[in-house]
Amino acid sequence: MRWKHSDYTGWGRVHRASGDLARPERVSTLAALTKEEAAPAIGMRRSYGDACLNDNGRAVDMTRLDRVLEFDPETGSVHVEAGCQIGRLLELFAPRGWLPPVMPGTGFATVGGGIAMDVHGKNHHVAGSFGQHITELTLMTPQGPKVITPTKNKTLFKATVGGLGQTGPILSARFPLLRAKGDVMVVTERRVDGWDEFITLLDGSDATYTVGWVDATARGASLGRGILEEAETGGGLVKPAKRGKRVPMDAPGFALSPPVVRTFNAAYWRRVPVRGRTLVKPIHDFFFPLDKIHDWNRLYGKSGFHQFQCVVPLESVDALRNILEKTANSGLASPLAVLKRTGPGRGGYMSFPMEGYTLAVDFPNRNGAEKVIRDLENQVVEAEGRIYLAKDSLMVPENVTGMYLEHSDWLKAVTKADPDGAYVTDIVRRLKLRDAT
Repeated sequence: MRWKHSDYTGWGRVHRASGDLARPERVSTLAALTKEEAAPAIGMRRSYGDACLNDNGRAVDMTRLDRVLEFDPETGSVHVEAGCQIGRLLELFAPRGWLPPVMPGTGFATVGGGIAMDVHGKNHHVAGSFGQHITELTLMTPQGPKVITPTKNKTLFKATVGGLGQTGPILSARFPLLRAKGDVMVVTERRVDGWDEFITLLDGSDATYTVGWVDATARGASLGRGILEEAETGGGLVKPAKRGKRVPMDAPGFALSPPVVRTFNAAYWRRVPVRGRTLVKPIHDFFFPLDKIHDWNRLYGKSGFHQFQCVVPLESVDALRNILEKTANSGLASPLAVLKRTGPGRGGYMSFPMEGYTLAVDFPNRNGAEKVIRDLENQVVEAEGRIYLAKDSLMVPENVTGMYLEHSDWLKAVTKADPDGAYVTDIVRRLKLRDAT
């Protein structure tokens, strides 16, 4: 049986879908499915909102097409199927001195998903986005596999990278891995007292990997306090990462109540000494800290959660401070809040990054959260920034073209590649991304 009815969700568990899924294990099976009835591709469903959903329709789960097809140990070039998880590549190649060029916050994300969302990581300020490193893509079309590159089929390539899967299923990708000094991370942690200090430290950092945790509940003089992590690869022996634990059930509502979150955040901030410290960590612990807690999204309870992630240009840093202040005053933020400095790199027409600063905050899906997030979205519009579509669950269609200035170029290319709308997903319908403008 090729198709099986399934109920599934995005990682935030707010948006849900019900429909037929196919899980091909071979290229020939995928080719036959696509020729018979084209359907959007999905991966591990680590997108937080509805980008990975096709309610009342069909979708192709690519996670069984996960093979490493080729590796050149001299250049680091690797060719992998789209269902291969980025964390699996790290596990395979870090001991040999190679890393994926860009890694998002979870190793469970697939290569195909990383391309479709043009993910960025802790090294975006120096390495750009994942899509910028792709040298070759293979799309599965109803006529069979089609190879495209950044120079051949340039327009289709830019519509595919960051394009939310609207040009068809990505079958495989080729890209160079980055050389690494070893398979551990040397991490310097600094306790940061407030917003201005945080921005100064981010601007002055020359580390390859940089990320900040922000206490999104702190207000007044403590607004923007947090922990800055700067890291480089290194050699040496460390204890292997402990086996991940699983959240066995949906947490009760009081688990992330405002008093609990404030208390946790204060303790977490103080765990780093005032003078700072340098640690050697297992490589997975640094890049994918939450992956050790399987199903951690259940900590937000049955109602799920929203993640708000925006990026604003350098000159709008004061606007981002106002966004954080409104977040703190809402009393709705969770302990998960991240601040990073981003570079100019982006791979596609609908790619998220711009040179500036990005803030990501999780909000439990409870009363008042939607209004707060919509107010934050309006502030992003005024700051000429963007909302990250891989995380979004609430954005309104009217704000798309103001944030994504190359939307019309993307739409033209997508319409040509998929004139019948076979690859439309829930986020595309919600945001009217493929409606004529």
